[in-house]
Amino acid sequence: MSSSTRRATVERVTVSAFSIPTDFPEADGTFEWKRTVLVTVELAARGEQGFGSTYADEATAKLVESTLAEVVLGNDVFAIPALRAAMLRKVRNLGSRGIAAMAISAVDTALWDLKARVLGLPLLALLGTRRDSIAAYGSGGFTSYPIERLERQLGDWVKQGFGRVKMKVGSDPARDPERVVAARAAIGSGVELFVDANGAYTRKLALALAEHFADQHVAWFEEPVSADDLDGLRLLRDRAPVGMDVAAGEYGYETGYFRRMLEAGAVDVLQADATRCGGVSGFLDAAALSDAFGLPLSAHCAPALHAVLGCARERVCHVEYFHDHARIEAEWFDAVPALHAGMLVPHLERPGLGFALRPERAETHRLTSVSRTR
Repeated sequence: MSSSTRRATVERVTVSAFSIPTDFPEADGTFEWKRTVLVTVELAARGEQGFGSTYADEATAKLVESTLAEVVLGNDVFAIPALRAAMLRKVRNLGSRGIAAMAISAVDTALWDLKARVLGLPLLALLGTRRDSIAAYGSGGFTSYPIERLERQLGDWVKQGFGRVKMKVGSDPARDPERVVAARAAIGSGVELFVDANGAYTRKLALALAEHFADQHVAWFEEPVSADDLDGLRLLRDRAPVGMDVAAGEYGYETGYFRRMLEAGAVDVLQADATRCGGVSGFLDAAALSDAFGLPLSAHCAPALHAVLGCARERVCHVEYFHDHARIEAEWFDAVPALHAGMLVPHLERPGLGFALRPERAETHRLTSVSRTR
């Protein structure tokens, strides 16, 4: 067995959490926030270090340190399916969704990154390159924004070459038609406009607003009702105006969630988030389901990670260039995928994901950091 393929065991697990203020108060149809918590996992083996992350809560970092680290320490980096199954068994009595799923997601991604680095390959090459760039859409337009800030943000993305942009709706439904009109005026007629209600509307209100949004050629209606209301999503999908896709799936923590949504015929476009649904492994499972049901898959948030995964799978139609995450990753990660005319381009000359945390930039916002070794 060559040195590049012999067993490589995880020698150290480092988990950290950082609290990063937003650059302006942010809100969507059901939630408000002024900070984002980034949780990172770094795994060491054979002189290499793998990196994974999730956008979650400090408790997620604690779960990695107290419960998951012992699962991967001393075990084979190449045995990712076995380690994934072991992590799921470990959280059986805690519940496998929520922070447990996000903790597993960060560890799984770090394992894939480490595996590729040990092999000296870009992760995209290891997964199999389908394309060398992936379309992105600018995402923000928070309901907390004054109209002027909404118009400026969406208009700036168009100037950068984005062909599609997304705004939040739902905090004040009576104002949403006015805000959507302002957004369309800011971006012009040649750019696709997406809206995201984060499940804030009732079925009847969503149907009524869909007609208003259609007047502004809205092409995407995300979570018009709760993503748990599969019948409601199916109703919206069946009755939405021609040219308006219904999308959901960002809160999927497990493969069964995506399968149930697809079997219900609830969406035109499935969404998945590798920082929530089980890391690289979970995202690949969601992509396989999209293949099986013949529907496109859109990657939710975390653009640096999803640019790599999106370039590896056929049905990934685009990656969400979420304002808060794109801002953090550009400042705190080294060598994130380049953005050119609305396309994200992974670095194929670098091993693994191609990027990692720049600790010197993050230090002032650190909440916690713990390392465990064999």
